[in-house]
Amino acid sequence: MRYFIYLSYDGARYHGWQTQPNGSSVQEVLGKALSTLLHESIEVTGAGRTDAGVNASLMVAHFDTEHTADQQLAYRLNKFLPQDIAIHKIVPVKPEAHARFSATSRTYHYYVITAKTPFEPYAYRFPQPLDFDKMNEAAKALFDYIDFTSFSKLHTDVKTNNCRIMAAQWEQVSPIKWQFTITADRFLRNMVRAIVGTLLDVGRGVLTLEQFREIIEKKDRCSAGMSVPGNALFLADITYPEDLFE
Repeated sequence: MRYFIYLSYDGARYHGWQTQPNGSSVQEVLGKALSTLLHESIEVTGAGRTDAGVNASLMVAHFDTEHTADQQLAYRLNKFLPQDIAIHKIVPVKPEAHARFSATSRTYHYYVITAKTPFEPYAYRFPQPLDFDKMNEAAKALFDYIDFTSFSKLHTDVKTNNCRIMAAQWEQVSPIKWQFTITADRFLRNMVRAIVGTLLDVGRGVLTLEQFREIIEKKDRCSAGMSVPGNALFLADITYPEDLFE
């Protein structure tokens, strides 16, 4: 039987979602926990690969087991797993359901704060004044393109750098805190952090709106802005067709 497992995690202690040869990963820790509790070898496949230090307020993964997986298993997992990984629910899905390839959209949030505070370990403090209206204007340009090579980590193993962006907007959530929300059918490695870094260049007046477009059209990562820190990035939502669920 195949199941989707919904979870969240603080990525600070992990080398990303995907199992690594020389570092702890969320996928590895979750797989070992499931294998221990179900008394069989369990492999989990995630909806994506968050980088080192990146968080997830919602990640979805699938796994197969001969046992029944229900909310009682979710309860046992939460007692077994470390504090920085939380299981929300486990639901049965059809055999063809795939956490990664069946997903129709993914949403990320990135948080920027404009003043020092001791209570924001999950936000990026940017010391210069920012024009968020101009950053939102630039973000709208993302809808006009599908090839985002300029915002992709170099030398990845993907077959295409095409993505369809459905939403991209900055909004103020407190007097000193702004949230960037971006939704797409898929994301490239490091894509959101590179987009945010380049939008910050627009916001501080280093880039014009036309130059932002030119960077996308160049299809050259070296022409885009810096990759912002991962601690302020959250995978926030993943959607699937309803007919995948039992």
